[in-house]
Amino acid sequence: MGVFDEFASRNFSLYAQWFGLASIILLVVLGVFSLTSNIVFAIIGWIFAFILVFVEVPLCTKFCPTSPRFDSFVATFENSFLRAGLYLVLAIVMFLSNLISTTALIAPAVTLLLTFICYSIAALKRQPHASTKVLGGTGVDNVV
Repeated sequence: MGVFDEFASRNFSLYAQWFGLASIILLVVLGVFSLTSNIVFAIIGWIFAFILVFVEVPLCTKFCPTSPRFDSFVATFENSFLRAGLYLVLAIVMFLSNLISTTALIAPAVTLLLTFICYSIAALKRQPHASTKVLGGTGVDNVV
């Protein structure tokens, strides 16, 4: 099953994972651009991106040496409800960054909010968690 089949699967946890990946990229890139105007939230954005890489990319948890405490922290977010909660908190923090100074960090805040919405829909529909095969996940073959 390819990427296009995953998009056609109507599994909102897959959509959320792709929005999460977009959030990671935006947090890193726009954090660099916001470094001079909003250094605190740029660094917070980088920390969020680091955490989200381990939450969203299953391949990273297999290859990167991490502590058992960090592994258990990441493992708590296997549930769509908990992932939705995580993304809501991260989105709120990034929206708060715009109260201090309006920067480009609004874009990752929006993608974090879209990820929250997708994970919430997946949780309410009781869709099983799936992760894209592109990043070392199971895809939708095993959950359909």
